[in-house]
Amino acid sequence: MPRRINKSDCAGCGTCQRVCIVGCITQEEYRKRLVNESACVDCGACQYACPKKCISQN
Repeated sequence: MPRRINKSDCAGCGTCQRVCIVGCITQEEYRKRLVNESACVDCGACQYACPKKCISQN
C-alpha cells in the first residue's frame, strides 16, 4: 500500500521528497508534498525520514 501525507500536519520541509528513491513525491501549493501513489514502491523511506511523522500507509 502506497504512503500518504497528511497535508494538515506537513511542514513543507521537503525531507520526504529528498529521500524518495523513485522520485514520486512532488511539491504542491504552500510547500506541501504529495505522493504519486501509482509510482510509490512502498519502501517507507519518506515515512521514516519525516520529522513531523505525517506520512502513513493509510
